Amino acid sequence: MRDVLTKSMARNIFYGGSLFFIAIFIGLSIHSHRYIVTTSTNAETLTESVAHGKRIWENKACINCHSILGEGAYFAPEVGNVMIRWGVDDDPDDAFDALKGWMEAQPSGIEGRRQMPNFNLTDEEMRALSDFLLWTGTIDTQGWPPTEAG
Repeated sequence: MRDVLTKSMARNIFYGGSLFFIAIFIGLSIHSHRYIVTTSTNAETLTESVAHGKRIWENKACINCHSILGEGAYFAPEVGNVMIRWGVDDDPDDAFDALKGWMEAQPSGIEGRRQMPNFNLTDEEMRALSDFLLWTGTIDTQGWPPTEAG
């Protein structure tokens, strides 16, 4: 082996290493995309109501306080598995009733506790939001959240 690293050798190492790691990055990106599409997301169960619930989640800026599947603020509870925690993950009507009761009770007025605003959602919006939260409970989150309470 030579004791001196020439400019052309350094250039070849740089370009060769860069191409190698770019290829690895592209391969891992493709693998991640295929995994998300085929394994973890239940795309076949997406309905217009679920999509509408997602839009309500975004429009009301729920993510400013809550986290969903680990994304968002940690000001308020994780809601990706809220329907499972409430025990209503099998029946959309029970999920709607549970969410409606919770939302209508807000703000709770408990002293010393941050208050969730009452967004005055219509029954249609409440149904869509409950469908969205039911759907998020079916996603394969690979063990997230680490505890049942989020």
